Amino acid sequence: MRIAIVDESATRASIIREGLATLSECDIFVVTERRGLVARIEEIAPDIVLMDLGNPSRDVLEEYFAVSRVLDRPIAMFVDESDNETVAAAVEAGVSSYVVDGLAANRIRPILDLAVTRFNAFARLQKDLAEAKGKLAEREAIDKAKRILMNSRGLPEPKAYAEMRNAAMNQGKRIADIAEAILTAHRLMGDSQSAE
Repeated sequence: MRIAIVDESATRASIIREGLATLSECDIFVVTERRGLVARIEEIAPDIVLMDLGNPSRDVLEEYFAVSRVLDRPIAMFVDESDNETVAAAVEAGVSSYVVDGLAANRIRPILDLAVTRFNAFARLQKDLAEAKGKLAEREAIDKAKRILMNSRGLPEPKAYAEMRNAAMNQGKRIADIAEAILTAHRLMGDSQSAE
């Protein structure tokens, strides 16, 4: 496992390192510079990022939240103090674990495990949502293509669908691909009949 620790304080970073001492086969990288942080983390290509911010100003928090938004990795963030607005901003920024006043070596491993688990669960939810949206878009395209066939060729709905299914089987394509081809042809032909 590759772990990036982002901390401007070497002392506080050492607490995190101590908490990770029990992990075997673990490469730990400490990043102390905020400048060029995203590029440095992408260069390291860690499996997880642990950010210790101490007591940051609003601007510093926003800067780290911006970094969190572009990193597609589990992120655990440690701060000394917080408020509801900041916690909400951290969640929106994609922070997997947001720990207030909890930087202690014995808590690092459970927090790391929690961050990875939450990240993976959220990634699964996003994947499922994207698949559901894709299927819905395909269903809508198929319905529009059926209406085009029904209107332009006077076919009943089952016959329009059967024609699309046969075309898909004959061409070795999915029905959604045939539907998209029909919709594209309809747009290019400038057919005055509506597919809506």
